[in-house]
Amino acid sequence: MIDPNKDHYAWTQETIEKLRQGKLNEVNMEDLIEELEDMASSDRRELRNRLSVLLMHLLKWRYQPERRGRSWQLTIEEQRIAIQDSLEDSPSLKPQVAQIGEKAYRRAVVLAARETNRDKSTFPTTFEETGWTWEQVLDMEFLPE
Repeated sequence: MIDPNKDHYAWTQETIEKLRQGKLNEVNMEDLIEELEDMASSDRRELRNRLSVLLMHLLKWRYQPERRGRSWQLTIEEQRIAIQDSLEDSPSLKPQVAQIGEKAYRRAVVLAARETNRDKSTFPTTFEETGWTWEQVLDMEFLPE
C-alpha cells in the first residue's frame, strides 16, 4: 500500500483503481476521508483567495482612481472568470459566497493598503460598509466609482 504522504499521485491512482474494482476492504478509509476533506477545504480556500484578489482590486479601483488602468481591469475580469469557474465546478459553494467573502474582505483590505501605500482606515472596515452587493462584485460589468 502506497503512503499518500510520500507519493500522493500514486496513492490516488491506486485508491481509484481499488474503488473501481470494488475492493473497498483494501482502501484505507481514513486516508480517503482525509483526502476528501482536504479537497473540500481546497475549494473553499481557492474561492476565498480569488475573492480576496478581486476585492483588493475593486478597493484599489475605488480608492485610488488616479492609478486605474487596463491591468487592474483585466485582473478584475480574470478573477471574476475564475470565481465563476469555481462556482460552476462546485455549485454548493454559491450560497457560501457571502460568508467566505467576509473573510476574504478582511484580507483584501490589508492587501489594498499595502499596494496603495494607504492606511487601512482608508477602506471600509467590513464588506457591508462598501455598499456593494455580492452580485455586483461578481458582475462582469461592475466597477465601483
